[in-house]
Amino acid sequence: MSAPDEMTLTDLEPERAQFLAEALAGLRKPRKEFPCKYFYDERGSRLFEEICELPEYYPTRTELGIMRSHGHEMAAVLGPRCRLVEFGSGSSEKTRLLLDQLESPAGYVPVDISREHLLRAAADLARDYPEIEILPVCADFTRPIRVPRTKASADRTAVYFPGSTIGNFTHDAARELLAAVHGEVGPGGILLIGVDLVKEPALLESAYDDAAGVTAAFNKNVLVRLNEELGADFDLDLFAHRAVWVPDPGRIEMHLVSLARQGVRLGDEVLCFEEKETICTEYSHKHTLAGFSSIADDAGFDTLQVWTDPERLFSVQALQAK
Repeated sequence: MSAPDEMTLTDLEPERAQFLAEALAGLRKPRKEFPCKYFYDERGSRLFEEICELPEYYPTRTELGIMRSHGHEMAAVLGPRCRLVEFGSGSSEKTRLLLDQLESPAGYVPVDISREHLLRAAADLARDYPEIEILPVCADFTRPIRVPRTKASADRTAVYFPGSTIGNFTHDAARELLAAVHGEVGPGGILLIGVDLVKEPALLESAYDDAAGVTAAFNKNVLVRLNEELGADFDLDLFAHRAVWVPDPGRIEMHLVSLARQGVRLGDEVLCFEEKETICTEYSHKHTLAGFSSIADDAGFDTLQVWTDPERLFSVQALQAK
């Protein structure tokens, strides 16, 4: 159905002007911040794949274990002839475990902001699953997008949102995103989502600040992008990576810490940093099962089923749109 050289890419990759505007908007704030979606260019996506293999980073291997143990149950919830849309598809490794179990899927629509990474993963899937129509979309899924329809008619639309990406959003923003997903799947549609759970702070902080320094390189890659793509002059040696657990509202925060008082040019502006001033680059909220169920309910979803690992580090949840 989808030969790698026949796939149609829907290209909605953010343009340079949007990248610059969003970067400046965050860095002008009294508490400087940077949109974490811009971690994921080609290099950032590769670094994140390295992070997923690190001994400290439990989420990926734990979620894969849940998928291997319960993928057949998840596929049964999604049902036959479903149109599967994945937000933040990345390498699509977990998706394979789902596609192997689905009955006659109508098609697969991976959505990712990193174009080259997306195209490579989609081409690999097209070779391995030639019977499934694959329609890659390069886009920022946090903004309104029109997801392409498959040639085959679908009995149901299901959105797959693996990993702990929902944790990057504040609770209010998570509700808004889930409400947008509700509009995509429609009444009776399914959201299959990975949700990281509350646990010991020491385990969390080590997961986001590994001994090998891969997460630090991933964090600093946003500065590399600003320099290479927007002509900024950040000195990477004058910024350090920091990850810290914030009990209220229950999240890991990743920061880049300025090691000196300095000025950095971006666009037509000079941004001033004090020594020890930080740029917050990512939130990673951790949820209780009851707390996330409440967020889902507010967004119009019923919780159908929850799968966890034996240690209850992570969960995969099936939600149905009311």
